[in-house]
Amino acid sequence: MKAYWSLFIARFTLLLQYRAAALAGVATQLFWGFVKVMVLEAFFTHTTSAQPITFQQAVGYVWLGQAFLIAIVPWSGDREIQDSIRSGGVGYDLLRPTDLYNFWFTRALALRTAPIILRAIPLLSVTIFIFPAIGFSERSLSFPPSFAAFIAFFLSFIGGILLSSALTMLLTVSMMWTLSGEGINSILPTLIIIFSGMIVPLPLFPEWSKPLLNALPFSGLIDQPFRLFTGNLPPNALFNVLLHQFFWIFAIVILGRLLVIHGIKKLVIQGG
Repeated sequence: MKAYWSLFIARFTLLLQYRAAALAGVATQLFWGFVKVMVLEAFFTHTTSAQPITFQQAVGYVWLGQAFLIAIVPWSGDREIQDSIRSGGVGYDLLRPTDLYNFWFTRALALRTAPIILRAIPLLSVTIFIFPAIGFSERSLSFPPSFAAFIAFFLSFIGGILLSSALTMLLTVSMMWTLSGEGINSILPTLIIIFSGMIVPLPLFPEWSKPLLNALPFSGLIDQPFRLFTGNLPPNALFNVLLHQFFWIFAIVILGRLLVIHGIKKLVIQGG
């Protein structure tokens, strides 16, 4: 366990060095957040029927999505590991006295958590504290309606990070089974951002699609934690949210381990 913790700290510290890119990312995400909020405002202003989510909850949903965009969405696998698989450098990882899947999963956890410091905290600070001060109260992010709602969000967000790391591992390990790995690394993130609620909050999807969307693992990344934060889901829904998340974490980790085990057996390293 000490080896994995040391790896996590080292990788996390390395990722914190990209501060200029993070600052540019915060500015970009603020811009796109405003665009999404204005689209939602136009929708809620002209809708004639009751919606399953209020405008203020939808605004909070959007800003949380922009804040945790890089942290919670597995945009790709670990590029360094994929390059090492392609080049044969993965042989060094096979020689380490650690479990290969756990070693890579620890790197994925660092990859998913470092953006919280660099991007999420600055963007949340702006949308919670600065926007109301400059007259954007209706378009700002509000605090959770209760302390219980915040605790529910916090616990479900941890589950979301673990689920995102498990999905990142699937994308990483796919390199063992394909020539380039670009196919699944392009298709799966696109499906995730659509079906997790990153583009449109899942409560605004058609009723007939919600049972499927809620059953998929992607709702555990964004939709359910964010709805707990905004109060669209009550805190007592936390148990069902965690049950859903950890079912998929377990299933995806098992699948990832099987892919690693069988991938190692068929792996050919040039020169040895």
